[in-house]
Amino acid sequence: MLDCSLNMQSILNFMPIPMVPSGKFNALPNWLPRDTHHNHYHSQTPYQQYHSQEWKIEGELKECCGRVFVDSIPEFSPPLEKIIDFSEIDVILVSNYTCMMALPFITEATGFKGIVYATEPTLQIGRFFMEELVQYIEQTPRTTLAKYWKEMLHILPSPLADAVKPKSWKQLYSMNAVNSALSNIQLVGYDQKLDIYGALTVTPISSGYCLGSSNWLISCEHEKVAYVSGSSTLTTHPRPMEQTTLKHSDVLILTGLTQTPTANPDTMLGELCMAVAMTLRSSGCVLIPCYPSGVVYDLFECLSTHLDKIGLTQIPLFFVSPVAESSLAYSNILAEWLSTNKQNKVYLPEEPFPHGFLVKNARLKHFTSIWQGGFSTEYRQPCVVFCGHPSLRFGDAVHFVQLWGNNPQHTIIFTEPDFPYLEALAPYQPLAMKAVHCPIDTSLNFTQANKLIRDLKPDNLVIPECYTQPPYTAPHRLDLIIEPVAPEKPLITFRRGEVTKLPLKRSKSRIFIEPKLASSIIPSQIRPGLSLASITGELEIKDNVYTIKSIEPQQQLIGRGKRKIQDASSSVDTKDSKDGENFKEKDLRHEYVLMGRRNHTCNKCDVCAD
Repeated sequence: MLDCSLNMQSILNFMPIPMVPSGKFNALPNWLPRDTHHNHYHSQTPYQQYHSQEWKIEGELKECCGRVFVDSIPEFSPPLEKIIDFSEIDVILVSNYTCMMALPFITEATGFKGIVYATEPTLQIGRFFMEELVQYIEQTPRTTLAKYWKEMLHILPSPLADAVKPKSWKQLYSMNAVNSALSNIQLVGYDQKLDIYGALTVTPISSGYCLGSSNWLISCEHEKVAYVSGSSTLTTHPRPMEQTTLKHSDVLILTGLTQTPTANPDTMLGELCMAVAMTLRSSGCVLIPCYPSGVVYDLFECLSTHLDKIGLTQIPLFFVSPVAESSLAYSNILAEWLSTNKQNKVYLPEEPFPHGFLVKNARLKHFTSIWQGGFSTEYRQPCVVFCGHPSLRFGDAVHFVQLWGNNPQHTIIFTEPDFPYLEALAPYQPLAMKAVHCPIDTSLNFTQANKLIRDLKPDNLVIPECYTQPPYTAPHRLDLIIEPVAPEKPLITFRRGEVTKLPLKRSKSRIFIEPKLASSIIPSQIRPGLSLASITGELEIKDNVYTIKSIEPQQQLIGRGKRKIQDASSSVDTKDSKDGENFKEKDLRHEYVLMGRRNHTCNKCDVCAD
C-alpha cells in the first residue's frame, strides 16, 4: 500500500467547535427543508411525523449566510474499506508525515498484521500531527451526533448534497489508537534496501518536500517501479530531492503535485510579509492558521527577518499548539535530514533553524493553548499568532477568528493549501477582518513535473486523471497538465475507486545455484564470450527465492535403477520378436515405476529378479 492519507475536506461541512460556547453560533437558525416539504410534514399524521426523516434532522443543520452546516462532531473521510481488505495488506510505504494521517483507521480493528515503513522524522512529526488533531477534538467535546441528514442528501443544498459517501465518514480516532498504529512502523533511512518477503526490494530516497519525506523505488531483478509523491526541487530546509536512482524505470507513478499551480511560493511569501507589515503598522494583529511543522519553520525565519528589516523587532510572535514545544525542539536535532546549508550550521555550532534563536531571545513564544498559564501574561497587541487548525473548524484558531473577526484592523492569512479559504471562513460570516490568501505549496508544479519526467525517461507514466486537464480555476492554462512520455506511449490514468492495470509483467527471475553444485559445472565455450553448461538439480522455491540444489543420494538411486534396467535390456536375446516385444513393454513399465519413486518387487520377470 502506497501511503495512507486522510481526506479532511469533509470537516468543512461541519460547524466550528469553539472552546467556550459561542453566542453567535448558537443564534444561527436551524435549517429545514423548503416550505413545500415543511407543509407536507405538518399535513402528516402524528405517526407519520414521528417516522419522518424531516422531523429527525431538525436541529442537526444550521444555516449561515446561505450555507448549510452540520451541527455535530466533525467526521473524516477514511480510506474506503469495501475496496480492499486491510487484513490482506503486508506492507505500507509512507512517503511523508502528511500521508499517514489515516494510519489508525487502517491498522486498528481491521485485522492488519503487516509492517509500515517510514523514516524517523516521518514517524515523529506524524505523531505530532495526530496528537494535535486528537487533542483539538477531545478538548472541546460535543454530546450531539447528527446522522439523519445523511439519509436526505437529495433535498439538501450544495455543497452538502454533493458530499462523497457521507455514510462512510467516521469520527476521529483516539490517542490509544494512534500509539497502537505507530507501533507498527519500522524506521528506515535513505537509500536503505528493504527485502519484502523475497519478492521485491524497496528503497526510500529523498524527495525534498519536507523533513524525512521519501520517494520509493520498488524493484526486483529485472523490473523497476518508481513512486514519486510529495516532491520538491525548491531549495528550502529539507534534504534535496534525489533523482538519479529514479531514472529509466519501467513504470513511474507520479502524484502529489502542487494544489495551487497558479501560485508561486516565493511570490506568496513576499505578499505574506507585506500583508503582515501593513497590518502591524496599523496596530492590527495577524492570525496565520498553520500545521505544527513544515512550512511554518520557513515562515518563522522569513517573517522575523522581514520584521527586523522594517524596524518591527518588538512585535511578538506566538506559536500555539499542543505540540509546539516538541515540534520546535525536535526540528533542531534532525541534521542528517536537512539541506547542506542547514547541516553546516550544526558543526559551527549553531542551531539549524533560526527559531531556536528566536525562542531564546523571547521573540518567538510557544504555548500549548491560549488558556495555558502564562499566555494571558505574555499576550499583547499588535502581534502575530501561528496556531491550528487550518480548516478553522477546531483548535485555537477558532477563538482568534471570533475574537478579532469584527475588527477590520486585524488580518487572517491563509498559507496552507489544503482547504479553500472561502469555505473555511463560511460559518464565520459576516466577517469584518481582512482575509488574505497566500498559499505556499512547495510541491512540484506542472512545469517542474514535466521536466522531471523528461529527465527520468520512464517507459510508462501513471498519473491521476485530473492531471490531464487544466484546473477548474484556470481552464485556459493548457500548460498546467502532464504531458505523455512519448507520442507512442499514452498516459495511464487512475481515479478514486478505480482498478488500473499496469503494463508490468515479470519475464525473468534470478535463480541461485548451491555452491557445491556450482563447483561441479564445467561450461563449454560456444563462441568467444559465451559458454554453456547443462545442470541437473532440485529446484527449491522459498520466500520467493529460487535455488537449485544438488540431488540427494536417495534421489540418485532412481537414476541408478534406470541404468540397471537399460543394462539388463541390452543382454536379452530378442530373436523371438514376440518375447522381445513383451520384455520391452515390461522394461518400459518398470522404468516408469522406478522413476515414479514407488517400491516395486516382482518375481515374474528377469528384470526385477536381477
